Amino acid sequence: MEKKLRLRNRADFSRVYRHGKSFANHQFVVYWSRKKEVEQFRAGISVSKKVGNAVVRNRMRRLVKEIVRHHQDEIIEQIDLIFIVRKGALGKSYQELEKSVLHVLRKSSLLKARKR
Repeated sequence: MEKKLRLRNRADFSRVYRHGKSFANHQFVVYWSRKKEVEQFRAGISVSKKVGNAVVRNRMRRLVKEIVRHHQDEIIEQIDLIFIVRKGALGKSYQELEKSVLHVLRKSSLLKARKR
């Protein structure tokens, strides 16, 4: 994921948590909030110490970043996203995680309408 697409600031995270909406499934929670100043979406990833040690947390973070990078054309613009990884995501394959991320994004109406 490119640096300009990352949500890194504590103030931005706080704003999304406070004023954003959230949707969840067993593996992920996604918080999102509109941000008119950015042309694309920005994404942040949070993995709790409850999920595992640093190696496990960083691997989950890398996997979610890669999934978001692959589907960045499908995500609507001008929003800030925060993905929170839950314990249920441990031990899942890349395809299962990808399906779960897309499910939670679809559930929250953050994917663009498909052209047929």
